[in-house]
Amino acid sequence: MLASPTMPMSDVRIVLVRPQGGGNVGAVARAMKNMGLHDLALVRPASADSFWAEAMAVHADDVLRAARRHDTLADAVADCGLVVGTTCRGGQYRAAAESPRAAAARIVAATATNRVALVFGPEDHGLSNEDIRLCQQFVVIPTAPEYPSLNLAQAVLVCCYEVFLARDADCAPAPELAPAARVEFMFERLQAALLAIGYLHDSNPEHIMYTFRRIFGRAQLEDRDVRVLLGLARQIEWYAQGGWQQMVGRG
Repeated sequence: MLASPTMPMSDVRIVLVRPQGGGNVGAVARAMKNMGLHDLALVRPASADSFWAEAMAVHADDVLRAARRHDTLADAVADCGLVVGTTCRGGQYRAAAESPRAAAARIVAATATNRVALVFGPEDHGLSNEDIRLCQQFVVIPTAPEYPSLNLAQAVLVCCYEVFLARDADCAPAPELAPAARVEFMFERLQAALLAIGYLHDSNPEHIMYTFRRIFGRAQLEDRDVRVLLGLARQIEWYAQGGWQQMVGRG
């Protein structure tokens, strides 16, 4: 059974990557509390000044005080089964982005058995490609083309609002997904294996790996799926290291 619209969504985490202004962080905390969300994570915030953060948070100072700080995005989303990145830019790696409204029901369904992270980049340029590779799905907020960039707190409010509205949607709960840290480990092993057989180019292995990330991001991997893919990576590495020759020799 899905949560009531009046209940907080404790399994949705808002992650701000390298936020630059304390006031924006406080405004994000207020936007979250307006929509019943309380789990805030900050990745290397630029400002240590809490005055404007507290001033802008108003009555959401509890969300602000409880915010956890992380050195890396990978740490901030390690326990999340679904990681959704936000973007206002185009490009090959962000081509599958959909509107928050289109993604909201799926996000809510995932919270039945998983923690979900909504990831927002710095105010000046958004998430980097390095950040994007840790996200499994993407959302983009439709705006007027002459000025598509939103204030950070505005973007968070729009996404939280759509999730808030979707909480009473009639949708089946998603299965329990593999945590992001486990999925990232699988990608590291798969990349090493594909490099070993020359499938990936040494100078830019991430180009093809982004495609794999997009494919598996849509699939929403469960733990058993990750184990199978890790087994595949081990078998590829075994073959690349000449294990097959030992088997032939025994024959």
